[in-house]
Amino acid sequence: MALRIATAVDTARFAWGLHGFLRERLTLPQAEEIVRRRMDTRDVNFLSVVERAIFANPASPYRQLLALAGCEMADLRNLVHSKGVEPALRALRDAGVYVTFEEFRGRTPIVRSGREIRTERTAFDNPLLRQYYMASSGGVTGPATEVRPDLTHAANRAAQVMLAYAAHGVLDAPMALWRGTLPDGSGISNILRECRFGHVPEKWFSPAITPGGGPSLKHRLATAYIVLSGRLHGLRIPWPEEVRLDDAATVARWVHETVATRGAALLRCHVSMAVRVALAARDLNLNLAGAVFMGGGEPPTPAKVREITRSGARWIPAYSFSEVGSVGFGCANPADGNDIHFFKDALALIQHPRQVPEWDVSVDAFYFTTLLPTAPKLLLNVESDDYGVVEQRACGCPLERHGFVEHLRNIFSFRKLTSEGVTIMGSDMLHLLEEVLPARFGGTPLDYQLNETEDPQGFTQLTLLVSPRVDVQDDALLVEAVNSALSGRVRTQLAEARTIHVQRAEPIWTDRGKLLPLNLLRRPRGSHIRPASG
Repeated sequence: MALRIATAVDTARFAWGLHGFLRERLTLPQAEEIVRRRMDTRDVNFLSVVERAIFANPASPYRQLLALAGCEMADLRNLVHSKGVEPALRALRDAGVYVTFEEFRGRTPIVRSGREIRTERTAFDNPLLRQYYMASSGGVTGPATEVRPDLTHAANRAAQVMLAYAAHGVLDAPMALWRGTLPDGSGISNILRECRFGHVPEKWFSPAITPGGGPSLKHRLATAYIVLSGRLHGLRIPWPEEVRLDDAATVARWVHETVATRGAALLRCHVSMAVRVALAARDLNLNLAGAVFMGGGEPPTPAKVREITRSGARWIPAYSFSEVGSVGFGCANPADGNDIHFFKDALALIQHPRQVPEWDVSVDAFYFTTLLPTAPKLLLNVESDDYGVVEQRACGCPLERHGFVEHLRNIFSFRKLTSEGVTIMGSDMLHLLEEVLPARFGGTPLDYQLNETEDPQGFTQLTLLVSPRVDVQDDALLVEAVNSALSGRVRTQLAEARTIHVQRAEPIWTDRGKLLPLNLLRRPRGSHIRPASG
């Protein structure tokens, strides 16, 4: 009963707040002032969040970690004032105040100094939220987690995104989304955020079908309520229109026709979906010059970016995850197709070496901390499953003038490229699947994938999925190409762990439109790996 009452109260609070949210409009000067003020008060904002959401919350696992490290609020305040936010976070990390990716996802307990800190499913929920709706994460590296996007958080993110759109000259471009509907929160989150500055998408293409026949009644009603509320306030939010992944031609035609009649078009979707649209345009002999594709969800590798830009469209990367929202947007003068300006006004980022599971190398994993009190999840030195390069570089991009001088590049996930028993590093994997195999056998980066499978005895095998569109006469040639392309260490470990099989089948996409180079098998802890001697 308590859960039902809380849910009813939360729903009413969101419904009431939505109308006020939709009435307000953000101007570009206001967005610039908001970001400037947040950049000037990063230390104050960080300390306020820690004091209100951690030290004032006895159930917070971060409070217990700080206690084990002997850190009181006064100690942290002195540390931040004397050294700054990031040096303070590094000192906390060294003292054991951090949460690994596995701990944050609830897969392993938090153990520090011989003591276990028990966590509930909602342990990292932000206790300061007041006007939120329920959604879920993509669940790519495991079961989806529940997140609570907040209206104030959408307003906070709108200032960053507005500046990014202005930097790329797409602030007034006609826009379409190819994003899912609730419980996938990516579509609604994009719409609400951009309603804040009056940039409403004209089309909402939805690729996802929830198992069991579509979204539940409560999710359909929630979507309808948001759409109708927007229209009541003069924002013509579109109804979602189902467009399957194999019907990218529908999206390509909209992009082409919009550019032809209005001079520009902006499409927001995951990277591999953008590639699908570009390939469909090529098949239809449509030139997409004047269009801009913007998205993330997976690494925008050079091969994928080439396929997108061959259509004539321009590519802008975006980096976000559901627990905090936007992490950064692409540079207007990029070093490559995955050059991101880090949104330092809302987040802090440090790196720390992390050994890749089952491998004798380490990567500089990202550790994020939320600085604003509106993020769906509260993060204090939380390790993401991403790693990459963090650098300061003078680029001349308009985003640099707003203080976003840190660039993130070469961002990869060490989990999404890791299988139990064997790790295939990103450079080997992506070069093989997106460069070597298409060049030798034909096809595109969307036609090849490594897939984990289980045999009847429960042993895990690795299968190379090759689209039937690719005409390869001998599977042995594919296996030979894989073995010769991988580096010596990876090749040896693959040989020791399992045999590579070839299957003529379409690569497996997530239900939210992502194509990951390694499709990990969902299995319980303790599954077996088949040795080569099998």
